[in-house]
Amino acid sequence: MLLEVKELKKYYPIKQGIFKIGGYVHAVDGISFSIGESETLGLVGESGCGKSTVAKVILKLENLTSGNVYFKDIDVKEIHGQQLISFRKNLQIVFQDPYGSLNPRMRVNELVAEPLWAQGNVKKKEVHDRICSVLDKVGLGAEYLSKYPHQLSGGQRQRVSIARALVLNPKMIILDEPVSALDVSIQAQILNLMLWLKETFNLSYLFISHDLSVVEYISDRVAVMYMGKIVEIGSTQEIFANTIHPYTQELMLAVPSLEPGKKGGRRTILGEPLNPSNPPLGCRFYNRCSFVRSICREEEPYLQRISENHSVACHGF
Repeated sequence: MLLEVKELKKYYPIKQGIFKIGGYVHAVDGISFSIGESETLGLVGESGCGKSTVAKVILKLENLTSGNVYFKDIDVKEIHGQQLISFRKNLQIVFQDPYGSLNPRMRVNELVAEPLWAQGNVKKKEVHDRICSVLDKVGLGAEYLSKYPHQLSGGQRQRVSIARALVLNPKMIILDEPVSALDVSIQAQILNLMLWLKETFNLSYLFISHDLSVVEYISDRVAVMYMGKIVEIGSTQEIFANTIHPYTQELMLAVPSLEPGKKGGRRTILGEPLNPSNPPLGCRFYNRCSFVRSICREEEPYLQRISENHSVACHGF
């Protein structure tokens, strides 16, 4: 496996005053998954469920509380200093807001070249050739080299962000809501570009999104996350053909339908998530679930395999 995440936990302290800690927010609470070579795993869930925290911990932008993250069999928490720079050469990220993630005072050529200069041991001519090549791959010509981010459209800015991530020839890219800030027509272009780049460069993706229709289009497997836990995981085909967890079912019902005369996308999940600083003993979705039973309030469900490519954490199936 290229990436393995084992029982990952990330808790944030709740400070009361200067020195006292009143508790912890359980942002990510013991999740496990893996991503193989040339594979895309879609990590889906509503805002605040811990998806972006997972990305930050994998990249070591945040230190994990417990658990392990292995990239190419290397324990990420043991990587420091110069090793961390080399590690990030193989693992890059594209953020949700391309305008916010690009320095407005830098031109496109500087933005894309920055990761190369950070790695060191490159010549100016090599940098220029590499920039032009990677911009061409994402559909931007040489005329964009001298432009600033504010002179580009949202789709063009995201293409620059993808070029920045691609310029070091990484093995894997984390895509954190990469199309949610774009118009629908531009979303399709960027998604098709990412699929083409995956095949061309033999890339693996961790694709983070709240939009199941987008996840279905681009992912090989899907992991559904709720309040820091993975509640269902499996191949894209099985998840969409045989949805089991009540939370996943609710997400499916919220996806707009493209079929004429068929309503969809109007359903909302009732209630609010429980307090992440004081998670319940049982299922974290019980207060919003239509099929709740007494055991759901008392005992936490764990992922159980129901087929070779499908696991679910639910007492009711």
